[in-house]
Amino acid sequence: MQPKFSILVVCLNPADKLKATLDSIKKQTYRDYEVVVKDGLSTDGSMEYAKEAAKDFPSLRIIEKEDAGIYDAMNQAVSSALGKYVYFLNCGDAFYDKSVLENINKLICEKPSQSGIYYGNIYERTTGNVVASNPSLDSFGCYRNVPCHQACFYDKKLLEAHPFKTKYRVRADYEQFLWCFFTRDMEEGVSFFYKDILIADYEGGGFSETKQNRKLSAKEHQEIVRKYMPVGEVRKYRILMWVTLSPLRTWLARNRVTSGLYNGLKKIYYGKGIK
Repeated sequence: MQPKFSILVVCLNPADKLKATLDSIKKQTYRDYEVVVKDGLSTDGSMEYAKEAAKDFPSLRIIEKEDAGIYDAMNQAVSSALGKYVYFLNCGDAFYDKSVLENINKLICEKPSQSGIYYGNIYERTTGNVVASNPSLDSFGCYRNVPCHQACFYDKKLLEAHPFKTKYRVRADYEQFLWCFFTRDMEEGVSFFYKDILIADYEGGGFSETKQNRKLSAKEHQEIVRKYMPVGEVRKYRILMWVTLSPLRTWLARNRVTSGLYNGLKKIYYGKGIK
């Protein structure tokens, strides 16, 4: 029987982070799921732990296969997934509490869709604050930012129809989300459903957040938005970002002292329909 959810854990030499991530999955009150650990041939002994854990975790499968990086590994994990909906939980990250899958399942039942993305908010460990996702997406909202993949449950067929483009080293998940938002390839369209719940305890400080990769991220962002948005629209949004002090707001969001106030105000603005 097809499981409702596939929880995909992509890793390479994750050490003890894998245990914490798997423990958070085991605690879920909703049980109709499978776990796929996609490992890129780790050498730190973590897969020995995973194989031992699998003896008491019947829904856990382990795939050990070389990959060309994180997005290639994510694509491989999707191709092995059996669930209707997939969720990526990185090593070091965890479900925020034991009711996440139960709450998302309720949202799916309340808002059924042929092709849906269901999302919420995340708790960011590096700043100690909640990062709210935009509950009402539009084109400008997609230009500015989209919910991170740790906040999103995807209908699997969306990731099969348009896998992560591995030419993007840090923004392939952003490109895939924009494809979902702007696509005309799915006959029934893609629906987005938000619920004000915390999905993940996000470790932060990952590959895409290093100083060097932030520059690459900005470059890839500009290439991707030009792919999906008219040139004039992109130019308009870039001016709006400059006028609204985007670099300052980014600094406020990442600073541990100011991030709580900033994200609190952002959530209020989102609640009033301000993007």
